[in-house]
This record gives sequence, C-alpha cells and structure tokens, in this order.
Amino acid sequence: MQTSPIFTIITVTYNAVHWLERTILSILSQSYPNLEYIIIDGDSKDGTVDLIKQYAPGISFWISEPDKGIYDAMNKGLQHATGDYVWFLNAGDTLPNADTIQRIATKIGKRKNLPDVIYGETAIVDKDGKMLGMRRLKAPKKLSWKSFRMGMLVCHQSFIPKREIAPLYNLDYRLSADYDWCIRCLKQAKSVYHTRLILSHFLEAGISTQQRKASLKERYAIMCKYYGKFATVLLHVWFAIRFYWAKWFKGRV
Repeated sequence: MQTSPIFTIITVTYNAVHWLERTILSILSQSYPNLEYIIIDGDSKDGTVDLIKQYAPGISFWISEPDKGIYDAMNKGLQHATGDYVWFLNAGDTLPNADTIQRIATKIGKRKNLPDVIYGETAIVDKDGKMLGMRRLKAPKKLSWKSFRMGMLVCHQSFIPKREIAPLYNLDYRLSADYDWCIRCLKQAKSVYHTRLILSHFLEAGISTQQRKASLKERYAIMCKYYGKFATVLLHVWFAIRFYWAKWFKGRV
C-alpha cells in the first residue's frame, strides 16, 4: 500500500494583503494532514508580513525579502520545498473545499504508482472571491507536453508535478515562464493523471493590454522553441481563422 504523499503548496505574494488571508485560510483548513505550506513574500510594505506572522504556526516556511519578480520568488519556493508534489497557489487563489487535497490523495492512492503530474479543472473568481464561472479552456482528457502547442490548456494553479521533475523557472521569460515550466515538467513525466476535479479557484487579476501582448509574444517564442517555427506559424494561422469565423458566425446568429 502506498504511503500518503506530501503536498508542498507555495504562495508567492507582494503587497496583496487584501487577498492573501483567504488563500492562507483555504490551505490551513485542509483536512489532509501531509501538507507543507511555504510563503515567499517580495518585501511587502502593506501589512502582508504582519498577516503572515499571525498565521505563522501553520506555515512550514516563510520569508520576506526583495526578489527579481514572480518567477524568481517561485524558484525560492521550489528550493525550500521538501514534499513529494509542488503546487503553486498565489495570493487570492484558493482551494475549492476543505477536503480538496484529501480527494486528490484518495484518487491517486488507488493507483499502483503515484503519477508524475496531477491536473484538473479551474474556476475563476473575482477580487471579492465571487465565482465568475469556469476557465474558458477546459482541461483535456489526456495531457502531454505536446498538448501545450494549443496553448495553456491547464491553468498553472491546477497543475501539480512531482518535486523531483519540477525544474526552476526560466527567468529569461518575464510573463510566461509558467507556460515553459509546465511543458518542461510534462517532458519529464512518465505518467500524467487527470483528477476530473476542480483543483483551484483562480483570482482573475486584470492585466494591461501591453502586458498581454508581451505575454503572447513570449508564449509564441516558447512554442517555436518546443514545437518548431513552421508548426507554430501554421497553428497561429488556424487560431486566427477560428477566431474570425466564430466572430462572423456570432454576428450572423
């Protein structure tokens, strides 16, 4: 019989005191006992540190210091993680229920071997925690590194790899290193398991048009790196045709 795996949940935050508490409470309320919780704060000045100290007895490790951005902070979290699996939930993100991790552990515990990557669905919430609906992209029934040629099919917050196959984030990417990271995890994975559960409630934080364009540019470069430029160009032609066809059809209905 398998031993119950340890899940390391990592929260990176910076000046997000208004959203952080609901994330902390969501994690500390989990019924599953084998849980390591790490918080990496980027030297916040808004009361975040005082909040972390308030819940410190339930936190395995935390630090507050300047960093080089969100992915640098995530790398710090990975370097302090000791669990079997690593899972990133940032300030404002939450787990759906108090038994979410227990339900995952029960499902994978029925398997002969623990999967290298666990994934599931994602619901979207606003800054007040109000449900906005499910993520537009639905998690595919089967997932491999080649699946991501169609984009970020699984939300980063619902993607849980084994720590031993999880590399550090590539800091050359300022906005899309999570996309690159998921692909690299999947390239190392021998087994991937779809829980068919909603694994996270993701805070929909607005980003500027400029940031969105920069992020898409990075993703395009990542796709070319892994899938080849010719295939990536063809895919983007198909994306454009599909987008304008849907827009035209909607206008005709």
